[in-house]
Amino acid sequence: MSLICAITNEVPDIAVVSPFSGAIFEKRIIEKYITENGCDPINGKEMKIEDLIEVKTPPIVKPKPPSATSIPATLKTMQDEWDALMLHSFTQRQQLQTTRQELSHALYQHDAACRVIARLNKEVAAAREALATLKPQAGIGASIASTTIPQPAIAAEAGGIATQPVEQTGMSTDVIQKLQDKATVLTQERKKRGRTVPEELVAQDQIKTFLTVASHPGLHSASIPGILALDINSADHSKILTGGNDKNATVFNKDTEQVVAILKGHTKKITNVIYHPDEDTVITASPDTTIRVWNVPTSQTQLLLRCHDGTVTGLSLHPTGDYVLSTSSDKHWAFSDIRTGRLLTKVIDTAEVGLTTAQFHPDGLIFGTGTDDSQVKIWDLKEQSNVANFPGHTGPISAISFSENGYYLATAADDACVKLWDLRKLKNFKTIQLDDGYEVKDLCFDQSGTYLAIAGTDVRVYLSKQWQDLKIFNDHTALATGVRFGKHARYIASTSMDRTLKLYAVE
Repeated sequence: MSLICAITNEVPDIAVVSPFSGAIFEKRIIEKYITENGCDPINGKEMKIEDLIEVKTPPIVKPKPPSATSIPATLKTMQDEWDALMLHSFTQRQQLQTTRQELSHALYQHDAACRVIARLNKEVAAAREALATLKPQAGIGASIASTTIPQPAIAAEAGGIATQPVEQTGMSTDVIQKLQDKATVLTQERKKRGRTVPEELVAQDQIKTFLTVASHPGLHSASIPGILALDINSADHSKILTGGNDKNATVFNKDTEQVVAILKGHTKKITNVIYHPDEDTVITASPDTTIRVWNVPTSQTQLLLRCHDGTVTGLSLHPTGDYVLSTSSDKHWAFSDIRTGRLLTKVIDTAEVGLTTAQFHPDGLIFGTGTDDSQVKIWDLKEQSNVANFPGHTGPISAISFSENGYYLATAADDACVKLWDLRKLKNFKTIQLDDGYEVKDLCFDQSGTYLAIAGTDVRVYLSKQWQDLKIFNDHTALATGVRFGKHARYIASTSMDRTLKLYAVE
């Protein structure tokens, strides 16, 4: 808004305002008027030059005089503008071309660097694999030789997968005695524990209040989503082990929310994982027909077992912590020593059908396997014989789990139900019928045998003996693949094809 002098009606160069009339004046003119008359020209009140108040205004920019006053001058102006526009456009095209060349060169360098890094990573992995399975050279001391991979594992790695990849050494008397001694101790301990429920165990009312307290989506690759297996370290319940579709196993600390180790070596997805209860060691199995024993602090393979010709479908650690049971689509189950790498025995299923899952009984003298033809089979480890069969399911058996009390066995298949078996009477005493189309991928009793968890279309927790459902978790956006209880059921962990590890507890 422009200010207008009350005397000249023009925009003043230096504007002042009269405190008596409030009018705007040109400073030099009103000063001259006051000197001559001594009053305000508007209302005639007496006023001095010192009474004037100067108004701060931005400087006035006067318009340029018109230059294009004729058609030729206008055309010249337009021609000059056009020339300037064309020159600017030409300069921009030059800069664009230069930028494209620089970007193309940078992308080429980036692609070349990625290829080199990928090749180096592959070479490093191959070198580590070779180092892990390297046969000790002659002349190296026994102390060094004792730290290398056991010879049967080396032979299996070097010779590839054969019909009988590792020679069976047999179940020696010492091994059988060791199994028997451990079973005797465990049976006595279980009977003592079975009389009372642990005081620290979370009550069923608290289970009903469990909520999702954490969700971790970054443990495995996003490009190949899916976590397929889960286990918890029974000695340190903050450490959780997962196996993924991305061929890696991950050790995660739920308390610090940090990845402890990423175990790389399998050439196909990891479908079974076990965290050793007494050592910082994990065991993994894969459709690449191998079983690997890992050292977590170094993230390296300690032992490579090739016990099968087909996909390894089941994995269970013996209570001694020294032996592992495995099943495969090659119709065999195998019992191996994870200390020496020796295959102790390998037995074909009596019906010659593919095996789908396996788990040891808490005492370790018997174990259960699932088959492709809907059978649940109980085996005597010492005799290596099939001692009982549980028919009744439809479709391949997807999961089995023994209760810690030693009497119950929970099984699931592709028939939307979970069956409970009494091992004393060898019969099915309860069937939990689920919704039509419900898929069960994993079963797990807690350490006390009080609760049973089911993972599949959702995650459910049941109270044993009454077999009533306590809680259903629907937070996963895809099929749940694994479920485990934390110590004294203080929390529950589950994994899913949606690539997340979720933890449930009292908020």
